[in-house]
Amino acid sequence: MKLSAFTSGKWAGWPALGLVAAATALAFGGLIGFNRSEFDWSYFSDPYFLAILRFTLLQATLSAALSVILAWPTAMALSYLKDSTHKRAFLSLCVLCFVMPTLIVITGIISLLGRSGSLSPLLGEDWNLYGLSGILIAHIYLNLPFAVRTLYLRLQSIPDASWRLARQLKFTREQRFWRLEWAAAHSATWLLLGFIFVICFNSFAVVLALGGGPKATTLEVAIYQALKYDFNISEALALAWVQLLIAGSAFLLVSFCGKVSWLSPASAPAQLRPPATRLEQAAYRLLYACGWLFLLAPLLALAPRVIHSGVDMEFWRSLSRPLLITLGLGVVSTVLSISLAYSALRPYRRARMQHSPAALWLDWLTSHSLAVPAMVLSVGLFVLLLPHLDLDHWGIWLVAVINGLITVPFAASQLKPALLNFDSQYHRLALSLKLTSRERRRIEWSYMAPAIRTAAAFVAMLAMGDVAIYSIFGNQDFVTLPWLIYGYASTYRLNEASLASMVFLGVCGLLIFYLEKQSPRHA
Repeated sequence: MKLSAFTSGKWAGWPALGLVAAATALAFGGLIGFNRSEFDWSYFSDPYFLAILRFTLLQATLSAALSVILAWPTAMALSYLKDSTHKRAFLSLCVLCFVMPTLIVITGIISLLGRSGSLSPLLGEDWNLYGLSGILIAHIYLNLPFAVRTLYLRLQSIPDASWRLARQLKFTREQRFWRLEWAAAHSATWLLLGFIFVICFNSFAVVLALGGGPKATTLEVAIYQALKYDFNISEALALAWVQLLIAGSAFLLVSFCGKVSWLSPASAPAQLRPPATRLEQAAYRLLYACGWLFLLAPLLALAPRVIHSGVDMEFWRSLSRPLLITLGLGVVSTVLSISLAYSALRPYRRARMQHSPAALWLDWLTSHSLAVPAMVLSVGLFVLLLPHLDLDHWGIWLVAVINGLITVPFAASQLKPALLNFDSQYHRLALSLKLTSRERRRIEWSYMAPAIRTAAAFVAMLAMGDVAIYSIFGNQDFVTLPWLIYGYASTYRLNEASLASMVFLGVCGLLIFYLEKQSPRHA
């Protein structure tokens, strides 16, 4: 296939792809190149390390299993409810909850179930949020909406022909579940279990805030403590290698098995789906109401503390600078991430149009950093740059750059379908019209504008909510809003934490509203 209109600048995109790959290579250089004589292999047989590893695996396994198990009935209930404004709002809330900065959720949960929480008197004197129970609650809250939306989209994809056949064969309710609904969504179920396991295995902010001590510490938090509290680089590196080995392997295994789609709009509801019985309808409505209650409760718990916060102008002045820093970091990271992702996809698109087998590994190279936990990448670069750079001075820029690099795969996943669709529809037309590269690029950018805006909103929320990278490179000279909220919550200044969380939630809500408006059909 002739590619002249597309491939002006044969090497276009390769510098961006090289930069993304170089960041990972440099991080590995930092991990490998550190003074090996100080690497203590005895860490791996230390009882403290084994306890951390066991707890990390336990909390990740339980979080994934409970999130998916609870998501199934909620997704089933949604699939049998008629399309409505509040149902679409619930699905938008699912998006918000999954990408919402973790510290907002943590503040809400502490306001609800902490030592002086609204519901704590109902849970008895022995109730303690901090530890495994608090970590599981936070992880389920963050991942259940993602699982619900994914399973719901799968259930909605069952074609009318299948429902018609089920009606003709007079399937029972149990047969409809196993032969249609489970058949449509079982592959997504296993993928969700693996994906949520990886997310929770790499969890940092939740465990840092709700872990409550050495008995409930994960590898990520132990790396942070070794590096920032003890400045024990050897221990931090040993833990980082274990983190990379387990989380990276698990992510590659999940990626090899498939992908989960959750941001795409829902298909039109099936017309021939058998109506639910009265008993089923009652159960579905109850589940739906419980879903609303579960997702809104921690957010609503912030309101009373906000109303009675009684803060003065000094508080707002202290809040304004972290807010501006967070927005600035979000803008820089987003621009960098979108630019790199857009450029890095060019070699992949070119290879794909030439039907080259290189397309597969070019695609993998663009998104390979997903297999490297943010904490591992940060520690590797920290160790590499420490002797050469004043990290206190350059820390703010490193946070923005590393956030931009970490989010490239997420931006690429949003841009790639639209770019491939543009190539399949307009490449031959561009050739026949003999468009110049500039003319073609102008048309392409116009076509890609909605996808770019969606990717930008998604990446901005991830970048602004970051805590892991900031914990390594941040300092008191530039405090971000999530770190300020953590500071308030960890010192039991919940009124201030709630107010700061509400401000941050407002910013994220505006981004989600904008993101949903870009969807061709609101799901």
